[in-house]
Amino acid sequence: PLFPCSPSNGSSRTLSAGEMYLFDTGGQYLDGTTDITRTVHWGEPTALGTPPCPPQEAYTRVLMGNIDLSRLVFPSNTAGGTVETFARRALWDVGLNYGHGTGHGIGNFLSVHEWPVGFQSNNVPLAAGMFTSIEPGYYRDGEFGIRIEDIALVVEAQTKTPFLTFEVVSLVPYDRNLIDLSLLSSEQIQYLNSYYKKIREHVGPELQRQQLEEEYNWLQESTKP
Repeated sequence: PLFPCSPSNGSSRTLSAGEMYLFDTGGQYLDGTTDITRTVHWGEPTALGTPPCPPQEAYTRVLMGNIDLSRLVFPSNTAGGTVETFARRALWDVGLNYGHGTGHGIGNFLSVHEWPVGFQSNNVPLAAGMFTSIEPGYYRDGEFGIRIEDIALVVEAQTKTPFLTFEVVSLVPYDRNLIDLSLLSSEQIQYLNSYYKKIREHVGPELQRQQLEEEYNWLQESTKP
């Protein structure tokens, strides 16, 4: 028998290049657990959607929130709930929001949602060595859904006094087709370029080692500054 979420001829529909797709992916490995979400569009996203926010702008604002929280420097022993609004600010600026949590702890070959790390008010304070997801989003009923989820390691920041920051360990490009560069600050663009450089340096050689030429070329194109 089919599981309730399995595709079937009765419930499935044909994919098209004229809409957004959200891929929530992950796997269990002996050396860790992954939970990575990307949203993509293969057509012309700026031409679709209705007010209050076109799809490309909505996506860009979700990405801005992901970047702003990922690059944040904050005092040691800070609770996740104290800083999670950085992931929402770019959406709040235009009256948008999302109804799910901003992130959750990630197990090491354990639970994908690992208590007690995260950004809820009842999560423990963040400490170096913790893994958490960072995953702002935006959803419009009947039109599209957006989520950008990375896994981040809490690390010590390069500050004179003991502060913390995040090191994103998910190495997957964001969809360039959906980014409105005019909305990004110079600091956010600099962060993106640094992140793309890291992806090229870590993933590129592995694709070459496996002789995956098409995938390597896609990676180079998708991580251009």
